[in-house]
Amino acid sequence: METASAWPGQSSSCIKAPGSTDNMLFLLKGRVFLGTMAAAGILARFVTTLSLAKKKSPEWFSKGSMATAALPESRSSLALRALGWGSLYAWCGVDVISFAVWKALEIHGMKDFQSKMQSIFPAIPQNSETSLEWEEALKSK
Repeated sequence: METASAWPGQSSSCIKAPGSTDNMLFLLKGRVFLGTMAAAGILARFVTTLSLAKKKSPEWFSKGSMATAALPESRSSLALRALGWGSLYAWCGVDVISFAVWKALEIHGMKDFQSKMQSIFPAIPQNSETSLEWEEALKSK
């Protein structure tokens, strides 16, 4: 008799160990899938918003896409330039903050970082049972 498993028709003996290559490949495929779906959603929303803006007011839409004498730079190129500089500042800011924390804690490697963080922050319990039953928490009073 087969025991209950996560997938219908699959016995529990087919479940691999946490460090196996099949599990790692499954996680990699999941990450690629979620990343692709997120990128497709963002792109679809951007195109929809752009087409809606063009449909609502085509004259204002065309004014912003071309450079004129009054505006030597189009709005779209200005926005792309601002996005580029903002991204650069964000990356550099995170790097500077990470480097400052790294030096302030006198860390020399990832193992050292792990042990330092474990000494600073409390341990997270690794029990499989939840301490809160959602049915009880969401039940109307």
